[in-house]
Formats: sequence, structure tokens, C-alpha cells
Amino acid sequence: MNRYSKIPIITTDNGIRAYSGVKYPNVPLSETDLYILCNNTDRYDKLAQSYYGDPSLWWIISIANNASTQDSLFPPLDVYIRIPANYLEIVGEFNTLNNQNDLSTQNNAGNNSGGGY
Repeated sequence: MNRYSKIPIITTDNGIRAYSGVKYPNVPLSETDLYILCNNTDRYDKLAQSYYGDPSLWWIISIANNASTQDSLFPPLDVYIRIPANYLEIVGEFNTLNNQNDLSTQNNAGNNSGGGY
């Protein structure tokens, strides 16, 4: 899923290109969320692939766990992290916040076949 497909790109004064105004939704707690203990082989993208069937949805797990930095794919070691179960709703809210409602919210993740749901 290319969540940035309709986000404007700006160029800073020093020539760096960046996406402008990306808005991320809140990821509320749910009784259906899973909690896993992270080890040294875990990465947010690998977890998203396992649980959602789409590694590009790594940002959902990162945001849900208040990752101190959004530029790393590595969760903290030996800590339980939350895997939100309602990822399709979260993707839909991302699309709404960023005026991308015509994009598919399901892409590869739509069959909900990953990781034990």
C-alpha cells in the first residue's frame, strides 16, 4: 500500500524532498488487540507482515506503541507491544485524514489472513 500516493511533496531550502502534512490517526485500545513480547529478531514491518499480511502497515504497530522515533523499524527488546486488531479501520482513518478516500483500504491486507486473527 502506498499511503503517500496523494500526499504533496515539498522541497526544503536545502534541497531535501519531503512529504507535506501527513496526518496519522490515533490508534485506540481494543479488547481484540494482541500483545507480544519482542525479541531481537522482531521488526515492525515483519510483525505487520505476520499479523496484517502487509509489511507497509508497520506504522500502525509503531504508533500504537508510542515508538519514541518513527524512523526505526525496531521495537524495544524484551517489552510487550500491542498489535492492533482493527488495522483496516486505522488505514481507513489515515486515508480520510489525508484525503485519500478513493484508495483501497485493503490492498494486500484485506483478507485478514495473517498471524492468528
